[in-house]
Amino acid sequence: MQPIFLAYLGVIITLAVSGAGSAYGVTIAAKSAIGGMKKTPENFGVFMILCAPPATNGLYGFLGYFMLAGHLTADITMGTAAAIFSACTALGIVNYASAINQGQASANAMAAIASGHDIFGKSIVLIVLAEMYAIIAVAALFLIGLTLPL
Repeated sequence: MQPIFLAYLGVIITLAVSGAGSAYGVTIAAKSAIGGMKKTPENFGVFMILCAPPATNGLYGFLGYFMLAGHLTADITMGTAAAIFSACTALGIVNYASAINQGQASANAMAAIASGHDIFGKSIVLIVLAEMYAIIAVAALFLIGLTLPL
């Protein structure tokens, strides 16, 4: 196996897994938003905002590619390729888990809001806690990229 293939495989994994997690997380939240709007259509704006957090994880996977793009050259070493593959795979897995859990937390918040509870602000804080781990994974990928030879 050529090292460049392994590196690009890692990039493909982070893009695919992060994107799939975001799509799934947003869908979980959107289904709840649709149900909530049946009861309280005036909450559309709040529900739309609560659907957004899971979407960021797919963007983090895309950001990971840009952070490592300078290392994706034909003369990449196997060590660098393995580091890129590993870092990208880890980023994809963390983003996938974060997006799905954010979608579930958002869905629960929307169900509570549709039932008349005033918890939007508090819910956002709790939903963003899952986002923190995706951000830490992006930061780790960035730091790994800094240590790789150009």
